Amino acid sequence: MAAMSRTVRTACTEEGSPMTTLIEVRDLSKTFTLHQHNGVVLNVLRGLSFSVRAGKCLVLSGQSGAGKSTLLRTLYGNYLPAAGSIRVQHEGEWTELVGATPRQVLEVRRKTLGYVSQFLRVIPRVSSLDVVMEPALARGWSREQAQERAQLLLNRLNIPQRLWPLAPSTFSGGEQQRINIARAFMVPWPVLLLDEPTASLDDANRQVVLELVDEAKQAGAALIGIFHDRDAREAVANRQLDMSPVDLTAKELLQC
Repeated sequence: MAAMSRTVRTACTEEGSPMTTLIEVRDLSKTFTLHQHNGVVLNVLRGLSFSVRAGKCLVLSGQSGAGKSTLLRTLYGNYLPAAGSIRVQHEGEWTELVGATPRQVLEVRRKTLGYVSQFLRVIPRVSSLDVVMEPALARGWSREQAQERAQLLLNRLNIPQRLWPLAPSTFSGGEQQRINIARAFMVPWPVLLLDEPTASLDDANRQVVLELVDEAKQAGAALIGIFHDRDAREAVANRQLDMSPVDLTAKELLQC
């Protein structure tokens, strides 16, 4: 295994019996080829192996450019890995995401794998309330049920009611991020990926996000996250994976 390879194993229950593993990554690698720079190949992820169990949160740490966001995007299927395996527990059985068809990936995203990206990307001119409700409606919730849950989250995240009918593209960065978070926590995800969910937030809203993360853990979700500040990491982490590259050149330390 390459020098950068790391293996992280999560803990057991209080009684010592194994908890349910919900996501398992083995020997995962990801490269980028810079075609405008004579085909230079960047080895961003090298032989990563870890698993996360229900009710646990694995926090990714390391300097900017270490590949933390790249790992989350690869787990979500936005990037194709160069090698390795990504398996998730989907509807009671293991599903391999590496090599899965687009239809299979979309089905896993709809029911099993949630993701809070750094930036909110939604259809223009759709109201904030509808943006937040969408994951629940896609799962077959009634509009009344979805609206009740969405309004609860928007209130908790201090989005004024006068903004709910407006498209989030008109909002500030912090307001857009809170819409992004409300949408992500709209339904219970077995596996949830969090890419700096507390960035751009004030202390009060940051605390709400940490509470939502804790509630997701209590409900049995397996979480993998990047958190901007040490206090947030320590508040939510059961384990940490230090992704700081120790054998890459300065040229390779790009934002990924």
